[in-house]
Amino acid sequence: MQFQHQSVLLEESVDGLRVKPDGIYVDGTLGGAGHAALVCSRLSAQGRLIGIDQDQEAIIAAGEKLAEYRQATVIRSNYCYMGQILEKLSIPYVDGILLDLGVSSYQLDTAERGFSYRMDAPLDMRMDQRQEKTASDIVNGYSEEELFRVIRDYGEEHFARAVARNIIRERQKEPIRTTGRLSGIICETIPKKTVAAGHHPAKRTFQAIRIECNKELEVLENSLDEMIDLLSDGGRLCVITFHSLEDRIVKTAFRRNENPCICPPDFPVCTCGRVSKGRVVTRRPLCPSEEEMKQNPRAKSAKLRIFERKIQ
Repeated sequence: MQFQHQSVLLEESVDGLRVKPDGIYVDGTLGGAGHAALVCSRLSAQGRLIGIDQDQEAIIAAGEKLAEYRQATVIRSNYCYMGQILEKLSIPYVDGILLDLGVSSYQLDTAERGFSYRMDAPLDMRMDQRQEKTASDIVNGYSEEELFRVIRDYGEEHFARAVARNIIRERQKEPIRTTGRLSGIICETIPKKTVAAGHHPAKRTFQAIRIECNKELEVLENSLDEMIDLLSDGGRLCVITFHSLEDRIVKTAFRRNENPCICPPDFPVCTCGRVSKGRVVTRRPLCPSEEEMKQNPRAKSAKLRIFERKIQ
């Protein structure tokens, strides 16, 4: 299957970077290179784009799409290693960084990747297939309490306790190895009357297990401060999220970097010495237009937040 992915908030996010023709930019979630190609089209011969992705299929597809742009460098890695990657390239600062945190259409639609609750396949869900831990290891190895925590915290599933309990019960009969069996267990657990029209009962639990398998929220939370530090004066960090957990992390990190002061509110003068690293450009996140959501239903939950670096 060919790697295909429709970039969400394409113009808005690249416009948000305010690309300078001679600037250096990083796409930390390269995917099919939709955003990266648009950035490259706005660069001069002196500009540069470093594209990072942990998915081998994405790297191959992006390499082909960006082949016409000599400004592009494609690297297979996780964006959490961005600082190390740039150091190896002798790049101290960049003019912009973009993250699109959505799962690609290719990953969702390729059954054997094990991301989809709509197709029966081995329970995998690894974004980087060099990684050892799979979704199957989580479903069959975690305790009931661990599964409950993951499904409740990362899936925001109201029936997390019941889902975890039934997973434990069913895996005692036989290990749960496929997406189809896991989806079936979840569908039998969650009362049909509680599921909103057009939604799938397994969606929240599958999201939770995927996040846990790939440590998505942990990686995001631990990377944002460093990425802001990697920006040059006036440089921008644009982040597209797809659910409230990611958005909350980005919103909190941006606010903290804009106003890092930890002095009590009643102090007349700041004494903590913490200095602002810039400003939040988007007081409210940018969302897809009605037209984009019609053309790409997976864009519905997308939110774009932008931070601009200001070096004191």
